[in-house]
Amino acid sequence: MTDTETKNAVIESASLGFGDRGFLDAWLNLSYGGSGQGFGGYTLYLPKSFDHHKLESVAGHFLFRIMEVAGVESWDRLKGRTIRVRANHSGVEAIGHIVKDDWFCPKDDFATLRND
Repeated sequence: MTDTETKNAVIESASLGFGDRGFLDAWLNLSYGGSGQGFGGYTLYLPKSFDHHKLESVAGHFLFRIMEVAGVESWDRLKGRTIRVRANHSGVEAIGHIVKDDWFCPKDDFATLRND
C-alpha cells in the first residue's frame, strides 16, 4: 500500500455472516467523521459445498484479534468502539488499539500460516 496513514476511526457497525457469496466473512464499517471505509472481507470459512474446502480456518484468530484490539469480549459490543486504522484510499491495511501499540494486520498474520 502506498501513502498509508494512521488515523482514528469509530466502528459504526460490525457484521459476521455468510452473505450472498456463501462463505463466512466479517466486516467492520468504519467512520472517520465525514467519510468511512470497510475493513474485512477475508474468507474465514469455506463450507463443504466449495471444491477447495479445507477444515483449516483462520476465523478464530481473525475474530479474536478484532475484539482484542477494540477492547471487547464479545462481537456485539464492537459498535461504537474507537480504534486506530492504517489505511489509504484503496483500503484498510490494519486496525489498532486506540491507546496500546497493538495492531492487527491480517495480511501479515495469515502470511505465516503453514499447511502441514
